[in-house]
Amino acid sequence: MNKTMVVISDSTGETANQVLDAVKVHFDIKNVRIKKFSKIIRREQIDEILNEINGEILIFSTIVDRDLLNYLIEKTEMNESIYLVDVLSYPILVSSKFFKQQPKFDIGLNRKVDQEYLEKMEALEFAVKYDDCKDKFGILKADIILIGVSRTSKTPLSLNLAFKNYKVCNIPILPEVEVPSELFKVDKKKIIGLIIDSDKLNNIRENRMAKIGLQLGYSDDSRIEKELDYAKEIMNKIGCKIINVTDKTIDETSNEIISYIDK
Repeated sequence: MNKTMVVISDSTGETANQVLDAVKVHFDIKNVRIKKFSKIIRREQIDEILNEINGEILIFSTIVDRDLLNYLIEKTEMNESIYLVDVLSYPILVSSKFFKQQPKFDIGLNRKVDQEYLEKMEALEFAVKYDDCKDKFGILKADIILIGVSRTSKTPLSLNLAFKNYKVCNIPILPEVEVPSELFKVDKKKIIGLIIDSDKLNNIRENRMAKIGLQLGYSDDSRIEKELDYAKEIMNKIGCKIINVTDKTIDETSNEIISYIDK
């Protein structure tokens, strides 16, 4: 028996590989060769593949480029020993009718989506790792650095920005704690200072104390004023952008940060 199962794709071929593997389990297959070809983007490559393989051929194709796919179809129709399974066309055709949209037919679109997902997960892991200055070296690696007193939404902002693929670290500013020297070594345009009105901060901290029993003085007026004054002093020394988050939602602040950073 001279049979070969072939994967041909103009991208990575992962989808066609999965279909081939799913088909194989339903048959008692012995002595069948399997060949896989990815990044096939020229007609000459298709000719080389078909000339290289003898005997009967079963092709699983996920070629997206319509001209190249039509060429493969023409070549296989001319040869009775070649069977072609066009993995994508029928599902895309039916989906096109369902969504009442023309398909994009972008080569490697799945890979682009996968890459975006991986980048997002990497950004989220970064935000968690470098939350609240757990590791000050995150300052040197971050796309965005948030600084501010406690309860200025640094952590939720970090996660919100991470979902938009930005690597963010956040640094609490406290009078008793020395500011990391790394803040003065990076581009100040990466640093965003977050401030908030003292009355609003007082209310937030009092509610926080009631819920989890934080120490006395955390919501004291004089303490808050001292923290805010110190934070503003540091921000001015750095020369970074300062955003008042008092009446802003997380999304509003996030969008303002992105608009600034992307400039």
